[in-house]
Amino acid sequence: MKADAGELTFFVTLARLGNLSATARELDVTPPAVTKRLALLEQRLGVRLLNRTTRRVSLTSEGETYLAHATRILAEIGEMEDLVSSSRATPRGLLRVNAPLGFGRTTIAPLMSAFAKLHPEIEIELQLTDRPIDLVEQRFDLAVRFGELPDTRLSARRIMSNRRFLCASPAYLRKHGEPQTLAELAAHRCIIHRQNDDAYGIWRFTRNRKSEVVKVHGKLSSNDGDIALGWALDGQGLLIRSEWDLAKYFDSGRLQLVLPAYTLPPADLFVYYPSQRNLSARVRTFIDFLVSKIGPPPKSRGLPANLRA
Repeated sequence: MKADAGELTFFVTLARLGNLSATARELDVTPPAVTKRLALLEQRLGVRLLNRTTRRVSLTSEGETYLAHATRILAEIGEMEDLVSSSRATPRGLLRVNAPLGFGRTTIAPLMSAFAKLHPEIEIELQLTDRPIDLVEQRFDLAVRFGELPDTRLSARRIMSNRRFLCASPAYLRKHGEPQTLAELAAHRCIIHRQNDDAYGIWRFTRNRKSEVVKVHGKLSSNDGDIALGWALDGQGLLIRSEWDLAKYFDSGRLQLVLPAYTLPPADLFVYYPSQRNLSARVRTFIDFLVSKIGPPPKSRGLPANLRA
């Protein structure tokens, strides 16, 4: 007896969740049923695939091999079915999307609701995480992310350009003064937005094609950009934030641009998806939908004229 797609899906799910109880909930079965199914799989193969503890499971070397091949085979099955059904006019099937926490909650989730109304035969799963995930291993169709991902297995399409600016509230600048040079940042309170695996408190600036790296300090840091933005609005310090978020606060005067002569690495918005020759109709349709709905960041009247272009 050889493995079927159901058995491969079961093992990939178990490996992804790393927990027998969580797998049981995901598959809507009892934990003993999961344990028995795993035992039967290992008995048939004649090897142990997982090391078990009371709370977690970990892959053996044989399990790693089985997972790698199972993931590839399931992806090929999905691609085969997409190719066979690509001539059908109506996109259908499960669409799994990953997005960052704040932007996913405020922008991607409402757009997916609108997309679901347009395409009732597509089932949607949206996962929000503070850092990128492995799309291939976790079998997601695509991810919406700010900045470029260093993964050669992925293809990308830029949705919009998105500059970043250093800013602070007028109240903070009145109290602590406005820095005129990068060296003066060392004497200021800086709000740190912890993103992905970026070095903590390292800010990179460019002026006249010359780059400088500044180590900054502050008492407040968060992996949630909306929280960091709220602290800046409350006068807690200097913050780097994207144009997408800042335009309305520059317009209202609640935040001011700091060190306007310097530029920061952009946070362009991309949609990433596993590299393959033929995208499914549902993925292709959703990417086109995102591009049509997410326009360029609003240009703030609170920016200097040379930065509004």
